[in-house]
Amino acid sequence: MPRPTKHSPERGDAKTRLLEAARDVIRQKGFAATSVDDLCQSAGVTKGAFFHHFKTKNALGVAAANYWAETTSALFASAPYHQPDDPLDRVLAYLDFRNGIIGGETYQYTCLVGTMTQEVHDSAPAIRDACADSILGHAATLEADIEAAREQRGIDADWTSASLARHTQAVLQGGFILAKATGDPALARESVDHLIRYVRALFDLDAESETTTERES
Repeated sequence: MPRPTKHSPERGDAKTRLLEAARDVIRQKGFAATSVDDLCQSAGVTKGAFFHHFKTKNALGVAAANYWAETTSALFASAPYHQPDDPLDRVLAYLDFRNGIIGGETYQYTCLVGTMTQEVHDSAPAIRDACADSILGHAATLEADIEAAREQRGIDADWTSASLARHTQAVLQGGFILAKATGDPALARESVDHLIRYVRALFDLDAESETTTERES
């Protein structure tokens, strides 16, 4: 499964090439440090082309967040974690999948919208809101499987499927920050490993396994 990144932007139309460039360059340098010149050079377009499609750099930021949501949605929709019949197995397979794509250069596996949110949450509300839509929109795709797993296992607790779905993204984004701070992707994977243990505990999977083992013996 390819990550939503490439070393050079797609050779499509100028707007797409700028969005592809924004996806990669902003994850490498950050939003503030990325200049219009950087984006034009990476995309292989002129400044005139940039300002034809985007009135300002902030407008590009909003469009990049929306493009990220669109392209990553396609990636996750076709990912193999949807295959198990059991909804909890699908949730755990999702976390395994996220763990499996953490690696390589930091910018290749970290999140564009998480990166921009950290920088502009106060100074550029339009970008912040587009990033929130992307992060929370992705979290929402997990809710149906979490809710089905709750119903299937009779879990009656004071947490909701929506809150657990959001928590998965909080852990992932936090793991990315640790990886950026240290240059070590293992710390991001470690965070996901703990999240997997937490989800298993919420659904009493380990206790269930122990009971099955005792019966078999």
